[in-house]
Amino acid sequence: PYVPGLLSFRETPVAVKALEKLTVAPDLILCDGQGLAHPRRFGIACHIGLIVDVPTVGVAKSLLVGKFENLGETRGSTAPLMHRGEQVGVVLRTKDKVQPVYVSIGHRISLKTATGFVLQCAPKYRLPETTRLADKLASYRKK
Repeated sequence: PYVPGLLSFRETPVAVKALEKLTVAPDLILCDGQGLAHPRRFGIACHIGLIVDVPTVGVAKSLLVGKFENLGETRGSTAPLMHRGEQVGVVLRTKDKVQPVYVSIGHRISLKTATGFVLQCAPKYRLPETTRLADKLASYRKK
């Protein structure tokens, strides 16, 4: 079962096995979960990135830690995600007037670069295409 804050212990082994089966190595991994913006400062994006040594980014749908202020309503608006006096991520609006996503570094990438990639990977919808299509496939397979 899913336990908030412990997602990586359930999903990392499966994700790493799937990554090992790829015939083309990824240059970047976007994880559906947290990176540094995690109660233990080590979410699934950190965990996977450290194991496979590929740049990883956490792109979360919900907030586990931190607060933000003054996020604009338009696509591309950002606000620092702060926790205990430290910036742990960026709140990013990927679509006008839609709930934001929470971007945090996982491994071997800067927050600025991570935020740029996430915005590029979400040209039309709230979630990056990688996450959106994976969610769609998973719900289709459940039927």
